[in-house]
Amino acid sequence: MHQKSYPFFEKPPDEIRQKEICVHLREAHPMLFCGEIGKSTLGRPLRFFRIGRGKQAILYVGAHHGMEWVTSLVLFRFVDDLMKAISRRGMGNLLGKDRSLFVLPMLNPDGVEIELHGASAAGLLRDRILAQNGGNEDFTHWQANARGVDLNHNYDAGFGAYKEKEKEMGIFGGAPTRYSGPAPFSESESAAMRDFLLFTHPALTLTLHTQGEEIFYHKADPPVKGAENYGWMLATLTGYRLGQAKGAAAYGGMSDYIAEKLHLPAYTLECGLGKNPLSCEAGEGIYRGLRRALFLSLITAYFGYPKKEDTVWNA
Repeated sequence: MHQKSYPFFEKPPDEIRQKEICVHLREAHPMLFCGEIGKSTLGRPLRFFRIGRGKQAILYVGAHHGMEWVTSLVLFRFVDDLMKAISRRGMGNLLGKDRSLFVLPMLNPDGVEIELHGASAAGLLRDRILAQNGGNEDFTHWQANARGVDLNHNYDAGFGAYKEKEKEMGIFGGAPTRYSGPAPFSESESAAMRDFLLFTHPALTLTLHTQGEEIFYHKADPPVKGAENYGWMLATLTGYRLGQAKGAAAYGGMSDYIAEKLHLPAYTLECGLGKNPLSCEAGEGIYRGLRRALFLSLITAYFGYPKKEDTVWNA
């Protein structure tokens, strides 16, 4: 009898829903390892899944931003599909003996909870974030963490230059979006991510955001060998446009930090089309568009970077 697939895109991934999904994944796939890289500002777990036992790491990360929670659902769904594929084909055929995949579906659980349930989700910081939101009780477009810091501007990559951009934008403290914080890695979430990056030293990192169907990579100096060619492969697989972030988006991001400081390939995928926050219903389409890239990156990250003219997959 065909087993009914789990409804990953049925509800937004608030704290209760995440626990339900994690219970399902552990019960459906007893060999799946689930751990934590740390805690959020408000003490929520920063969960990750590990698949494989090799020393070479590949990393997928979702939901740096509160209103971009659909990326978490995409990664939960991918973990489920990957484990099903491994049960049919074996670990070695998909990851080999030398690789491990780490999937962190949600780096900003506080921001997601605040976006979905409002200021009350911030607990003792309720009045503070309400003030940071201009007194508005509508947190639909909240991107920051529980301290009003945009985590994807809190990495040590062009941080000083971005501070000048903040002044131009009139941002001088905690806000729903774009405030980079008092110092690089001032936030428990980004600090935990930094420590995890330094520990795993991932050969490839994909971080999922929304929206625009674009792929951004950072042109480091010196350039990361093969990074542009690999970006072209991802663009071919997804149908997304490859480019470089501009303006405020070009500073302080996780991909920027990995390229500049670790000299490793990292890509920001702006998933889906529409107006943020994208809906649960959009998640299925996003996943279908990314599925081949998420699976094939497990193989191509190991064998090296193909040249642009060698990428033959159809979008």
